[in-house]
Amino acid sequence: MTAGLAPEPGTARRPSPVTATRRRTVIDRATALTVAAIGALTVATWPIALATLGPAVSLLGIIAHVSGMLAGFGVLVLLLLMARTPALELGVGADVLARWHAFLGRNVIALVGVHGIAATAAWAQATGTGPLTAIATVMAMPWLPAATVGTVLMVVAGIASARAARRRIRHETWHALHLLMYLAVALSFGHMLAGPDLAGFPVLQIGWALAYMHVFALVLRYRVIAPIQQATRHRLRVAEIRPEGPGVVSIHVTGRHLHELDAESGQFFRWRFLTRHHWRNAHPFSLSAPPTSTSMRLTVKALGDGTQQLQRLPVGTRIAAEGPYGAVTAARRTHRNVLLIAGGVGITPMRALFESLPVAPGEDLLLLYRARNRADVLFADELEDIAARRGIRLSYVLTGDPRLSDPHALLHAVPDLADRDVYMCGSPGFTAAVRTCLREGGLPAGQLHEERFA
Repeated sequence: MTAGLAPEPGTARRPSPVTATRRRTVIDRATALTVAAIGALTVATWPIALATLGPAVSLLGIIAHVSGMLAGFGVLVLLLLMARTPALELGVGADVLARWHAFLGRNVIALVGVHGIAATAAWAQATGTGPLTAIATVMAMPWLPAATVGTVLMVVAGIASARAARRRIRHETWHALHLLMYLAVALSFGHMLAGPDLAGFPVLQIGWALAYMHVFALVLRYRVIAPIQQATRHRLRVAEIRPEGPGVVSIHVTGRHLHELDAESGQFFRWRFLTRHHWRNAHPFSLSAPPTSTSMRLTVKALGDGTQQLQRLPVGTRIAAEGPYGAVTAARRTHRNVLLIAGGVGITPMRALFESLPVAPGEDLLLLYRARNRADVLFADELEDIAARRGIRLSYVLTGDPRLSDPHALLHAVPDLADRDVYMCGSPGFTAAVRTCLREGGLPAGQLHEERFA
C-alpha cells in the first residue's frame, strides 16, 4: 500500500451494521411533519379561498389561486431538498435530491408564470379593463412590486441552471446566480401572506409563516452553521499532495476528532479550501480511502481551471468540509457477493469500498476497473495489495475488453450477477452504458447502487 496518510492495513474503521442501519432509517420527524402540514395547508386553503371569492369566481381566478398555492408549496419543497438535512442526504442520496430539485424548480417557475398571467387576466376580466391597465393596477397592490422582482430573480436563476446555460458559464457564476433564489423567496413572501389566498385567515397565515421559518432554519442549520462548527472542531488541513497519475493527485487531509463525522467509504464531502482563490467554492469529492480518526484522503483529476489549481495547494492549507454526504455505502448491501465497477477517476469511492466492505468466508468481492490502458490505472499498487491481503478479486477492463459493454461477456465473467449487489461510479457516459449492460444481463434495478451526477 502506498505510504502516507492513507490508513495502514487493518486500521480502517468499519461502521457497525446496526449503526449503519439506524442511520439509513433515521427520519427527521420535524421535517416530515412540516412538509405534510404545508401540503395539507395548501390543499385546505383552496376551498376556503374559493368560498370567499363567491359563486362568480371565474376559471381564470381558480387557475390563479391553485397555481399560486402550488408554487408556494413547491418553493418550500425546493428549499427542503437542498437544505442538506442528514435524513435526506443519507437516506435518499444527494444525486436523487439534485434531480428532484431540478425537475421541481422548472415546474415552480412555470407555476409562478401561470399564476401571474392568470391573476392579471382575471383582474382585467372582473374590472372590464384592458391588459395594460390591469397590469398597472395589480402592480400597485401591496407587496406585488417586490414579488415581481422576486419572480424575475427566479427566472434568472432558472435560466442559469438550464443545461445549455450551465455549459457556457463558470461554476462560480452559476452558484452566485442560484443563490438569488433565497432573495427571490424573501421578496415574494410578503405577497404570499397578503394575497387573497391567505389574507383574512390568520391561522393559515401563521401556519404558512411557521412552515417557511422552519425550512429556512434547516437551511441555516445545515448549510451555514454546521460547516462552521465542523471547521472549528476538526481543524482540517492539507498534509500532502501526492501525484497518482497523469493530471491526478491525492490530497491527504489531517484533522482532529474525525471519528465524530461518522464518515464511511463511498461517501463524499464538499471541500472548501480556504485560500484566496478557492474559499468561495465547495468541491464535491469522494473519499478515496477509508477515513481514520485523524486523516482522510480525496483524489482530484484536473478537469478545469479550478481542479487544476487544487493540484498545487500549499501544504497546511486550511479546509472547511461539509459532510459526509451520500448513501452509496456498505449499508446498502443486501447480498453476500458484491461487484464493484469503476471507470477512470470513478475508482475513488470504489477503492475505499474495496478496502472496507466486510467479506466473510465464502463471500466474493470483485472489482472491475475500466481504464484506457495500464498506465491510466490509478492506485494500482494499493488495489493489488488490498486484493492480496483480503483475498478478494481485482480485474482491469482495458480498451477492447467487452466485459462492461457486452452483457454476454459480463455474465461469462460474473455468472451470478443477478444475485449480487453492484456498486458503480464513473463518468455519465460510462455509467449509462454499463447500466444498460447490467440491465440486459439480468441485474435487478434495486441491486445497483450509484450516485448519478452529470
